[in-house]
Amino acid sequence: MDLQALTDFALVATHGGFGRASRISGRSKATLSRRVSELEQSLGVRLIERGSQSLRLTDEGRALHERTHGPLSDIAEAEEAVTLGASTPRGRLRVSAPLVLAHVALGRVSARFALAYPDVQLEVIADDRMVDPVEDGFDLVIRVDPSRDERLVGRRILDDQRLLVAHRDVAMPPPSGDDEETPSVKAVLTPKTSPDLVWQFHTNTGDERRIKPEPVLRLSSLMMIRDAVLAGAGAALLPKLLVEEDIKQGRLAHWGTDTHPPVEIWALRNSRRLVGAKVRAFLDVIEQAFPGRTFTPTK
Repeated sequence: MDLQALTDFALVATHGGFGRASRISGRSKATLSRRVSELEQSLGVRLIERGSQSLRLTDEGRALHERTHGPLSDIAEAEEAVTLGASTPRGRLRVSAPLVLAHVALGRVSARFALAYPDVQLEVIADDRMVDPVEDGFDLVIRVDPSRDERLVGRRILDDQRLLVAHRDVAMPPPSGDDEETPSVKAVLTPKTSPDLVWQFHTNTGDERRIKPEPVLRLSSLMMIRDAVLAGAGAALLPKLLVEEDIKQGRLAHWGTDTHPPVEIWALRNSRRLVGAKVRAFLDVIEQAFPGRTFTPTK
């Protein structure tokens, strides 16, 4: 079986068409089509059903792609490591990250990485959409409290907490007595927040408190919520990464810390691909940018 033809078939199957595979790989559509046809002839089966405006894998094509996609990725990674040097980060590195983390931290992290590794072309996409690292062509996806996915492996790169904050001129309501109702406060919430929500938090002195948020605004972006709180609209429960500097500078008052477990931020990759030098280097730069945070090894 021709390895180059098999590689070209995998490109077309992965990206869903000759046109997209051509744009991503830089190989011409005619060459890709010819290689796939040669592979079909050598195997004696049809791998792709070609329509006027669509492309669909046959059962045989789907089976071949599922069985060979992982090994082909490993071969490509191994070739890159041997050709470029396993210890020298080179090439293109695409990273998907949630909006808050990207805007708050990854600008300076990316700059530090670019200065340290000029042979890597880093591209960070800020998007809260649940991207697929294989289908969307990402080397790393950064997710908050990710669900288990058998295709992905990685490591926890950061822990974060949710802090209850308000404008420095807004006073926290006093605690209620045992028989009194839970005190309420004007709050800025997300559109999907339950009307029965009660904030439960530990104050800076270690006491446990409960406050019921009464929404005055509902905003879809955590960064918009932060700006509204800075303008005095009400209190909010926000990631420490987003408001830590505002608290240090006295722009926001820190009322307490959410009683729920810390939020876990993971960097994940396709489990079928080798960990390249450029991925390891990027994770190391993130770790250096956040000293004192909790890190766990690759699982």
